[in-house]
Amino acid sequence: MAKGGIEFKDIEERIKKFWEENKIFLSKSFEGKKVYSIDTPPPTVSGNMHIGHAFSYSQQDFIARFRRMFEGSVYYPFGTDDNGLPTERLVEKKNNIKSKDMSRADFIKLCLKTLKEITPEFVQDWKDIGMSCDFSKIYSTIDDNSRRISQASFIELYKKGEIYKKSFPTIWCPECQTSIAQAELEDKEEKSLFSTLKFKCDGKDLLVATTRPEMLYACVGVFVNPKDKRYSKIVGKTAKVPLFNFEVPIIADESAQMDKGTGVLMICCYGDRFDVDAVNRCNLNPKVIMNKDGTLNIPNYEGLKVKLARKKILEDLKNANLIVEQKEITHIVNVHDKCGCGIEFVETPQWFIKILDKKEKFIEQGNKIKWYPEYMKKRYDNWVNGLEWDWSISRNRHFGIPIPVWECENCNEIILGSEKELPVDPLETKKICPKCKSKTIPESMVLDTWATSSLSPYLASNLVENKVKIPFSLRPQAHDIIRTWAFYTIVREYLKSGNVPWNEIIISGNVSLGGEKMSKSKGNGVDPRKVLNDYGADALRFWAAGSKIGADLDYQEQDLVAGKKIINKLSNATKFVFMNLENYDGKSKPKNLELIDSEFLKKVNGLVKDCSEGFLVNEYSKAKSRIEQFFWSDFCDNYLEIVKKRVYQGVGEEKLSAQYTLYNSLLTMVKLFSPIMPFICEEIYQNNFRDFEKEKSIHISSWPKTSSEVSSDLFDSFVSLLAKIRQEKTNSQKAMNSEINLSLDKEELEKFSDLIDDLKNVTNAKKIKKGKFSVEFI
Repeated sequence: MAKGGIEFKDIEERIKKFWEENKIFLSKSFEGKKVYSIDTPPPTVSGNMHIGHAFSYSQQDFIARFRRMFEGSVYYPFGTDDNGLPTERLVEKKNNIKSKDMSRADFIKLCLKTLKEITPEFVQDWKDIGMSCDFSKIYSTIDDNSRRISQASFIELYKKGEIYKKSFPTIWCPECQTSIAQAELEDKEEKSLFSTLKFKCDGKDLLVATTRPEMLYACVGVFVNPKDKRYSKIVGKTAKVPLFNFEVPIIADESAQMDKGTGVLMICCYGDRFDVDAVNRCNLNPKVIMNKDGTLNIPNYEGLKVKLARKKILEDLKNANLIVEQKEITHIVNVHDKCGCGIEFVETPQWFIKILDKKEKFIEQGNKIKWYPEYMKKRYDNWVNGLEWDWSISRNRHFGIPIPVWECENCNEIILGSEKELPVDPLETKKICPKCKSKTIPESMVLDTWATSSLSPYLASNLVENKVKIPFSLRPQAHDIIRTWAFYTIVREYLKSGNVPWNEIIISGNVSLGGEKMSKSKGNGVDPRKVLNDYGADALRFWAAGSKIGADLDYQEQDLVAGKKIINKLSNATKFVFMNLENYDGKSKPKNLELIDSEFLKKVNGLVKDCSEGFLVNEYSKAKSRIEQFFWSDFCDNYLEIVKKRVYQGVGEEKLSAQYTLYNSLLTMVKLFSPIMPFICEEIYQNNFRDFEKEKSIHISSWPKTSSEVSSDLFDSFVSLLAKIRQEKTNSQKAMNSEINLSLDKEELEKFSDLIDDLKNVTNAKKIKKGKFSVEFI
C-alpha cells in the first residue's frame, strides 16, 4: 500500500497497459466526422522532461481528454523535435566526438542511430504523466517524411519568390558557428567598461564613448546628430581613429543620440544591428574584422577572441594616453538562446524568407485566431511590430534538413531538387546545370529547425494520410515560443494558403519555486520523475490544473498532498456507494424520485453545465475547482450523509431512488474528474461501472449531458439547516450521531415538509416540532 492511501503505482502501470493493449487513444477514421485536432508541441529529445513539461503537457491533455468525450473524435498526435543543435550537441557528448571532424553523412547516421536508442525512454516520460496521444504514430522532425515536407515547402516558397539568398551581415553565434534568427536571441545583463576615447579632427580631440573598443579597426565612420550644435562645424570632415591612425568620415545622422555618451557615435563593421543598418543606409564601405569562430582579424591582435582583444586594446589605449574616462556599467547584450554566447554580425551568404514586407498581414492573421488567454496576443503583436530582419532560415551545421539546392559554378543558375527525389542531400547528389551543362556546387547549409517545426500541422496530418485538414482546432504551447513556433507557423501557413494554421491557441505559463522561475543554472529545479514516484501522475496533474491558462504556478508540495487526498477520498466514496448498490443494475429508476434525490440531481446538472462551460473555453482550472468543491462538500459531506440511512435500511422505491441517484451522480463526477485525474477515474470505471456502461474506457465514453432542469435552492437550504444543527452539536461537544429533538419555525417546517424523514435520518432527530429554532439533546 502506498503511504497514505491507494497503491497508485500499481494502478498507473495497469491502466497504461490497458490503454495501450486496447488502443484506447488510437487515431481512428476521420472521414465524414467532425474532428477536434491538436497541433501538439514536439518536445526536444536532447533533454529529460522537466517539471515545466509535466505542467504544460498535462494542461493540454486535460483539453484533449475533455474534447474526446465531448466531441467524440479527437486527433491528438505526438512528435519529437530531434532536428538541430541540441541533438547535435547531445550526440557529440554521448559519443565523445566533434561533428566538424566527420563527414555530414557519417554524422547524420550517428545522430539517427543515437536517436533510435534514446527516443523510446524519452517518450515514456510523456506516457507516464498520462498523455492520451496516439503513441503508435509519432513523427520526428528529422525523419524522411519531415525532410520531404520541409524541403518541398522550401521549393514551393522559392518558386513563389518568397525565399532568397543574400550575402549579408547575419546574426552569428561564434560558439555554435552558425547563423541564427532574431527570434533565437535572448537578452542578458552584463557588466562592461564604457570608455571615452580620443579620436582626432583638425588636430583637436573628438571624444567618442564606446563599450566595444575591439571594433576600432573596423570603424568606417562616426555619426553626430544634425541638431547637435557642438559638432555642426565638423560634419563632412574626417576623424582619425585612435591607435590605428586611419581616417573616417564624420556624418550627420539622427541615430546619434545627443544625450548618450559624448553624442558621437562610432560606426563599425559590425558591432550591432544599428551598425548594419547604418553601413547599408549610408553606403559606407564595409571593413569586416570578425571571423566565424569569434576571433578578430586585426594587425597585432590577430586570432584573439573578442573579450581578450578588448582587454589588450584597452591596455594599449591607456598606455598611449588615448582614454579620457572609463566607468563600469551594466547593460543588456544579445546572446544565443541555445548556448548563452554573445552574438556577432558576420557577413555570410544565407537564405531568408521574406517577412518584413508582410507585418500587417501577420497581425491580421493573428487577429483571426482565438487566443487563450486573450492578453497573450499582445506579445505576438509586439514581436511582429518589432521585426527588423527577414527570417534567416539557413544554418551552418551538420545535422539538419539539407537545403535542396545546387548552384551552377559557371552561370550561377539555381537548381532545385525535384519532388520525386525528395528528401535529398545535395552533398550526396551530383547535378549538371540544365542551362549551360556545367558542374554545380551543392548547398552545404541546412534549414533552421524552426523552418521544419513551423510545419508541424503538416507533419502531424501526414501521420494519418492527411485526412485531418488544416486549420487544426488548437495549438497548445508555452509563452516563451510565441515569437518562434507560433509566429513562424502562422507565417508558413499564410505564405502557403493565406489561411491560419489553427482556430485557437492556448498559452501555458511557467513553474516557479518560492516565486522564482525554475532553471538548471539556479539549481532550483524539481524532477517530475521523483514527483511521480512520491505522489503519482494524478496528483501531479491535479496540481497542474490549479493554474489559470497562461498563468505561472508556484510548485508547492501541499498541492500534491491535496491531490492525493482527493484521489483517496474518491476511491473511498466509490467503495461506500457500491457497497450499497448490491443487485443494482445501473439502469433501474423509481417511478418517482425522492424529493431530496431529485433536488441533488439538479445540483449535479448545474455542476455539469459549469464544468462543460469551463472546459469549452479551456478554463480547466475553473472546472477543477468546481468539481473539487462539489465532490467534497455537496456529495461527500452532505448527500452521502443524507441518504446513508435510506440506503442502509430503506426498502422498495425509496431505496431505489437513493441507489439511482448515487450511481448516476458518482458516474457523472468520475467523468468530470477524468480529464484531470485519468488513472484513478479509469480504475473506478473499470472496477465498478464498466459492466453497466457500453464503452470500453471512461475516456471514450460520452461527456455527461445537461438537462433544462434548473437547480432550486431547496437542497442548499436543506444543507444550510443541516450545518446549523451540526454546529450546535459541535458547540455542545456532542457527537454528530447524538440523538436530538429539533424545533423549527413555521416557515422552515413548511419548506422542508416533504423532507422531514431525510432531516430526521441525517440529524438523528427523534422529534421535529414547531417553535423557535433549537436543538435539544436527549
